[in-house]
Amino acid sequence: MSTSDNEKAIKFSSEYVLVAAGDKSLTDTQRLKLNDTGDVLAEMEAALEKIADGNPRIQGDSDPTSKSLADLKAVLEVSLALNSSLVLEDVLQIVMEKAIELLSAERGFIMLLNAKGELQFKTAYNLCKESLMEEDFKISNSIANQVAVSGKSVYTSDAQSDERYANQKSVLELHLRSIMCVPLKIKNNVIGIIYLDNSSEAKLFLKSDLYLFELLAQQAAHAIHNANLYYTQSDLKIYNENVINKSPVGITVIDSGQNLISINDAALAIFDKNKDSIVLPATDQTGTRFFDLVPENERTKWRHMIEMAFSTGQPFEDSRYFHNTGYEEKVLSIKISPIRKLPNGGDGLILIIEDITEKIIMEKYVILSEKLVARGEMAASIGHELNNYLAIIANNAELLSLNLQRNQGEKAGFNARQIIESISKMKRFTDGLMDFSKLEAEMVNYDIRHLIEDLLFSLKAQNRFKKIHFSVELGGNLPSVQIDVGQIQQVLMNLLNNAADALDDRAQKEEAAGNQDFQRRIDIRADYDEAPAILKILVSDNGCGISPESLTRVFQPHYTTKETGHGLGLANCAKIIRNHHGDIKVTSQENQGTSFIITIPKAQAESIE
Repeated sequence: MSTSDNEKAIKFSSEYVLVAAGDKSLTDTQRLKLNDTGDVLAEMEAALEKIADGNPRIQGDSDPTSKSLADLKAVLEVSLALNSSLVLEDVLQIVMEKAIELLSAERGFIMLLNAKGELQFKTAYNLCKESLMEEDFKISNSIANQVAVSGKSVYTSDAQSDERYANQKSVLELHLRSIMCVPLKIKNNVIGIIYLDNSSEAKLFLKSDLYLFELLAQQAAHAIHNANLYYTQSDLKIYNENVINKSPVGITVIDSGQNLISINDAALAIFDKNKDSIVLPATDQTGTRFFDLVPENERTKWRHMIEMAFSTGQPFEDSRYFHNTGYEEKVLSIKISPIRKLPNGGDGLILIIEDITEKIIMEKYVILSEKLVARGEMAASIGHELNNYLAIIANNAELLSLNLQRNQGEKAGFNARQIIESISKMKRFTDGLMDFSKLEAEMVNYDIRHLIEDLLFSLKAQNRFKKIHFSVELGGNLPSVQIDVGQIQQVLMNLLNNAADALDDRAQKEEAAGNQDFQRRIDIRADYDEAPAILKILVSDNGCGISPESLTRVFQPHYTTKETGHGLGLANCAKIIRNHHGDIKVTSQENQGTSFIITIPKAQAESIE
């Protein structure tokens, strides 16, 4: 081969390395490795200069340039072969095969240091595993340990005459002639060794072979190191995926375009999605967008939360988000945090989503139990108080009868006055119980959205509300409002229960008229007017409606159109809203429906009575 041909061969090999490094089909790790080839070439050229100084083969060749180019080409081919895989076993096998082939060795092995700093066999050529620890192998093992400790190569071209090894049993029995053992180094740190030997005089290792072997070991060390890094990263990735997938909390990562980067099993369960329906950007298909996971009527809320996290660069939290899968209501706790440098480039968000439905239900059961206990204690107290009055009345009634029989008018008059006075006290006592204006209020700043969603979550589980279609629109700018949470919840619950009753009445009329298509509906709207700082809540239904004559009296105490009603529900609602310095109004049409409009100021100027 002419000098020109050799130069073309080198150019072709270099171009092949560069093309491979730019191949878009390679993984990032492989591409990074191949991009280092330019540095590798510089190292090889420097090493070959060193080879030329003491290489008998090069000095004795009529065309030293040709031999040098052949060595460089051979090392380039080895480098490309080593960079063709990131699997450690494959890399070790390639290293062993190329070393044997390049240096015409008869035997060889590779040992790597473990975590304890001990050499362990990884692969061997022309050696069986059973013989590796036998007595005749101790010479090779001692050389390997010497190289691993010193970090310096061991070379002998004639072990039979070399006083260091001439008397060793394995050298004599195996007729070993030449031996080479070089360290595998990464930044001057030994990670293992490569050993080769020959028994034939026709295949003696030369000094130049050692330099070439060291150059190959240098490339092998980097390939082995990269394979180990790949394994470590791969194991770490698998570990992280297992941890994330086994987490009971939903974890989802999206990019700036709201495309899914990753999603775990818990998040899929929360959104009621199948893993097979999710396409991540690692595939050739168009990736799944996050908004494909959520119902259409919830996308505005999610968009608002995501945009808040992106625009502020700060975490966004919603401790109680009500999610409807289409057949099931769930309560979610959501935290959205910015995350930088996604695997596919750019920034994104990590969404931590926890299903707290059972927790909320248990809290409600606890609260209900406490209320029932409190009501039981209150009932016992009321019963005790009334019994005292009744005992006085009963005693005086008995005495009144006796005194009348005895014509003791003065005493009879006293008994009558005692009865009347006790009855008056009972009336005042019961009036006090029923006087809704005497309830003490606990004013707090509270998220009205959570109050409404909380209430609906509880009510929808009740049988009477399961047939009702709820339409809920809560404005995006709803603030925290200064209210007594229990009292405002009582107002809304009363309105919703009345709506359910009205819907039952109309449904019965529609069915009696042969109309089976009637759909029960309750609409809830909440808006905030910032100028006057007023919150407005609308509760409407398509029930039986209220007659004009009743419409003017619905807020009067003790007025009711229900057979079992006491007429205090709406009166109580009106009193509570007035005590919040707000207003409640009603509009209705018979057989069309009823709407209640509540307005409450954001802040209370005065305390509630």
